[in-house]
Amino acid sequence: MKAVALTRHLPIDDPQALLDIELPTPVPGEHDLLVRVEAVSVNPVDTKLRSPKPQVEAQPKVLGYDAAGVVEAIGDSVHGFRPGDRVYYAGDVTRPGSNAQFQRVDARLAGHAPRSLDLAEAAALPLTALTAWELLFQRMPFDSERGGDGRSLLVIGGAGGVGSIAIQLARRAGFTVIATASRIETIDWCRTMGAHHVIDHRHTLAPQLEALGFGQLDAVLNLADTDRYWDAIGQLLAPQGHVGLIVEPAGALKIGDPYKAKCIGIHWEFMFARARSNTPDMAEQGRILERIASLIDAGELRGTRTATLVPINAANLREAHRRLESGRTIGKLVLAGW
Repeated sequence: MKAVALTRHLPIDDPQALLDIELPTPVPGEHDLLVRVEAVSVNPVDTKLRSPKPQVEAQPKVLGYDAAGVVEAIGDSVHGFRPGDRVYYAGDVTRPGSNAQFQRVDARLAGHAPRSLDLAEAAALPLTALTAWELLFQRMPFDSERGGDGRSLLVIGGAGGVGSIAIQLARRAGFTVIATASRIETIDWCRTMGAHHVIDHRHTLAPQLEALGFGQLDAVLNLADTDRYWDAIGQLLAPQGHVGLIVEPAGALKIGDPYKAKCIGIHWEFMFARARSNTPDMAEQGRILERIASLIDAGELRGTRTATLVPINAANLREAHRRLESGRTIGKLVLAGW
């Protein structure tokens, strides 16, 4: 089968950073689906795993942690799926990724793709939707239906992949949502996703929030830079507020006052934790994806794809990584077809 992989960790402008190769088609295990991959999207985890470092891979390493495709075969213990089903998933960072024509994925991590979306649109959703849902409604103590009623939420990095879904989920749950963005196009995007207000993260946040009537906030999702906003968030959050984080800090964070004095809840989300640790509740990710699909099909959530590159190959994946590393992408970038 065709695949795109790396053997050395190089800058993305190096033509050897990602390579077109041929690999054997995988065989599904007991709990697996074998999926014919039709579309993939690119996430920061892809660029992080590919980024320059001295190590050399003993075997070609296939990245890709968002996919949509068609089930080709199922393992003996798989229930709820059959060949021909359209599925979408983010997969498992410990296994070969989705940048291949066929992928073996644990069925518990997959969901049926939204019926109202084509597979390219569906491929934009899994990792970001899982991250946003788990962070808001499983790590943080908010109910997915009306858990935000009467509460305010600041989303730092609202125009990114996770922010685009988080804004929608939070608004649907009843939060008053304030997002951050700094360009006309990203401001417009956040408003399209449902943000009630948008402020500029290039400037001090507190005066902008005060001008909108928010002296303190009930919750903050910092989806951009954990270190940069840490002190500001501690001041902005109300007593017994909550902060959600997804980006590894560059240095040590002071988690004492004002965090301790206010009893602020600190919540980390790493979407691959369940699969990497083989937790007993792995199937929860499949259930979340089924729920997301139902909300998409009901018109309560919208897709976040903003650009598509065709076909899936090394040159286009290098271009996708390059765009993502620029820090100027909006929503999700998808690659489709072989």
